Amino acid sequence: SKPKFPVMMSDCTDPYQPLEMEHKVTRRYAEVLAKHGFPLLMVTKSDLATRDIDIFKRTPTVVAITVTTLREDIAGFIEPYAPPPSRRIAALRKIAGEGIAAIARIDPIIPTVNDDEGEFEELVLALKNAGVKQVTVSTLKPVTGFFSALKDRDREIWDRLRKIYADGKWVIGYKYLHEEKRRKILEKLRPIVLRHGLNFANCREGFPGFNT
Repeated sequence: SKPKFPVMMSDCTDPYQPLEMEHKVTRRYAEVLAKHGFPLLMVTKSDLATRDIDIFKRTPTVVAITVTTLREDIAGFIEPYAPPPSRRIAALRKIAGEGIAAIARIDPIIPTVNDDEGEFEELVLALKNAGVKQVTVSTLKPVTGFFSALKDRDREIWDRLRKIYADGKWVIGYKYLHEEKRRKILEKLRPIVLRHGLNFANCREGFPGFNT
């Protein structure tokens, strides 16, 4: 039989939004894909992914759960509608414990908000202890309207980030940090991941040589 390419759910919106608990659309799609032998890559910020472990066991599956920080106050600011970090780490532990490949995304990394080396190290250690084998990082890439919305929420953070991103550039609708600033963040955080024996990847940063 012909090899089947992995199917990612999803790179544009979270497949485990609260409505999924009721409607089970993601579950039905995953069931069909697994039935036909398609490998799955599930990317989410929700611990609801653990509901579908039985499906993940039917086909090669990688589950990537985003955990931006261990600090619930910062997590509540960055992603107010996602489950708290403790629940997401517990979900990773459960998924890895079932023999399913577990990845953690630390995304977005926001300069001066969740890029502190000490806090990042604590997060990576917690992820390792949960059974995660790889950490994928990505810096914040604001879209049009982000800064005006942020100004209304937190003027101090808005002012800091506005200055930090001032020399960045727009790429297909996203504002990227200046290349050297992105490099410095990766060079600061990557060694922490490697020191804990985990694989490292960066997403849409333009530095494939940093990936293990």
